[in-house]
Amino acid sequence: MMRGIRWNPRAARPYDDIAPGVSGLHLRLVNVFAIADGNRWILIDAGTSGSSDRIIAWARGRFGSRPPDAIVLTHGHFDHVGALPELVRRWRVPVFAHAEELPYLAGERVYPPPDPSVGGGLLSRLSWLFPRGSADIGAVQPLPESGAVPNLTGWQWVHTPGHSAGHVSFYRPADRALVVGDAFCTTKQESLLAVLRQRTELHGPPAYFTTDWAAARRSIETLARLDPDVVAPAHGRPLRMGPSGVSLHDLVARFDERARPARGRYLARPVHG
Repeated sequence: MMRGIRWNPRAARPYDDIAPGVSGLHLRLVNVFAIADGNRWILIDAGTSGSSDRIIAWARGRFGSRPPDAIVLTHGHFDHVGALPELVRRWRVPVFAHAEELPYLAGERVYPPPDPSVGGGLLSRLSWLFPRGSADIGAVQPLPESGAVPNLTGWQWVHTPGHSAGHVSFYRPADRALVVGDAFCTTKQESLLAVLRQRTELHGPPAYFTTDWAAARRSIETLARLDPDVVAPAHGRPLRMGPSGVSLHDLVARFDERARPARGRYLARPVHG
């Protein structure tokens, strides 16, 4: 059974008690997450442009004046790094991402064009307006090749490409907590109505920015093999997954129905990097 995490309806819309030490903040189109480890904590992703004040206010409510020990990115799309320059300026903390994302974060490359033809709703149709690159935010460090997550114990990063070449997710084997970024969603992110309603259901990665559908499916297969107990996506509500209900194995089995679009520029001609 899919069980939604408690959603606090205050203005900041935090997600409380997703898993021990894991909390989140909903920023209209995207979520960011904090993971605490004793006296340390890290921020996963940096939301949309203009959200830095909301992120900092939420962080102060949980951690006081203590800044994160690092900001770790699932990938570099605009809705995951929009507030990053301002957060780095104010917090002065290191930033980590997969090595394949670094050229985009350094302003050396731009992502492939979004695909408005994938259908599904207004956000798909408007996706041609979305930024494809980011300003150079300074030195972003590559994640350790060992799979360790900087400044956290018990967590590992998992390479989950497809939505972008260097996309990663984060997993804690001890309680099977999984922070998935855009590897998959718990809302139909292509539809503005679905995003506003936030009804919990499993879907693939945001289709308009996914450039390699075969890799995206393999990534969900990889995450399904981890048998997560709780998942925290960048789009949609975090949820707990029970043995008798919907699981990632169901999403894999119904990938062509619930994830892969019927048409699109990247179906026949994927972009791998």
